[in-house]
This record gives sequence, C-alpha cells and structure tokens, in this order.
Amino acid sequence: MNPATIGLLDDDPGMLHALERLLAGRGFRVCCFSSPDDFLGGYRAAGLDCVVMDLAMPGTGGLEVQERLRKAGALLPVVFLSGEGDIPASVRAIKGGAVNFLTKPVDAAELLNALRLALIESAKSRAAEEQLAGLRERFGQLTPREREVLCHVITGKLNKQIAADLGISEQTVKIHRMRITEKTGLPSVAELVRAADRLRFDPAE
Repeated sequence: MNPATIGLLDDDPGMLHALERLLAGRGFRVCCFSSPDDFLGGYRAAGLDCVVMDLAMPGTGGLEVQERLRKAGALLPVVFLSGEGDIPASVRAIKGGAVNFLTKPVDAAELLNALRLALIESAKSRAAEEQLAGLRERFGQLTPREREVLCHVITGKLNKQIAADLGISEQTVKIHRMRITEKTGLPSVAELVRAADRLRFDPAE
C-alpha cells in the first residue's frame, strides 16, 4: 500500500520542520504549507489523506480554514494544534468535524494516535464517497420514463396505481421496474428508497 499523505499547515517554520521530520520518519508522505492561502490553493492537488493544522495563524485562522473545507465539500479529516489550550476553540473545532485537538508542544505518540484515527475516518469517507459516486452513475443510466416510474415507486405506490397515474399499462410499469432493478442493482423498494435518499432524489421534482 502507498503511504498516507499528511498535510501540515503552520506559520511557524520551526514547528513545520519538526513535524515534517517526525512524520516522514514514520513513513508518511508529508506536504507542508506555511500559510492558509497556500493550503487552500493546493490541498486538492496534493492528494492529502488528512491535515494537521495550527489553530492560531495570522489572517485566516485554523477554524476558518476548517469551515472553508467544509463548505467546499472536502472530505479531509483535521487534527488541530494549538499553543493556547483554548477550550472554546477546541469545542468549535470538534463540532466542526475535527478528529482531535492537541496542544503544543505536541507529544509524538499522541499525535501519531490522532493521525491513526484521522486516517481511519479518511478511509471511511472515501469509501462512502466512492459508493455514492457508483450509485449516482447507475441512477444516471435511467431513462426519463424510468426515473418517472422510480419517483412513484419510492413513494410506496403499487404498480396499478403507477400505471393509472402515468396512463400506461401495468405490464409496462413492471417492465420499467425490471429495468430500474437491472440498472441500479437494487432489487427491493427499501434499497431504492435508501439510495434515492442518499442521492437526494426528490420525487416532488
């Protein structure tokens, strides 16, 4: 397996170098950023698995960076470091989805354990995103009429009700449902409902 790639964001060159040396020595790939702007402009291209970032930085602070990641839909676990031990900030960080909040000077074992948890979260998020992308692709194969039938199916209607609503025969509804099952790989109504919910597939639309 390829080593995980850890992003480091800290405006303190000494801290950045120390953390880079520690993590590289444990076999991680490390990508360093000395400012929030550099990070926000380069984290996607770097292919990061998680990021360790300073809380207090000039201009854009760590919490704001975290919020911008969230709004961008970035599935990137965050471990915060702070020299202040700011409890309100740590609460905000955790509520915002941070994996952990550690104080400087950080203990190496504590940091490595936090990264282990962050990488587990990263793997789960990526697996869920890949599964969702697969669902989206399969649902995208449906014809407009099949999507119309699906909208009725996930509201719990019977074939004869769907047929009456759409002005088609019950046999035609059955054929459309068979094709929906073949294309989505989801044989039961419950599975279709759950998948449609994950894809935010709104029958009202």
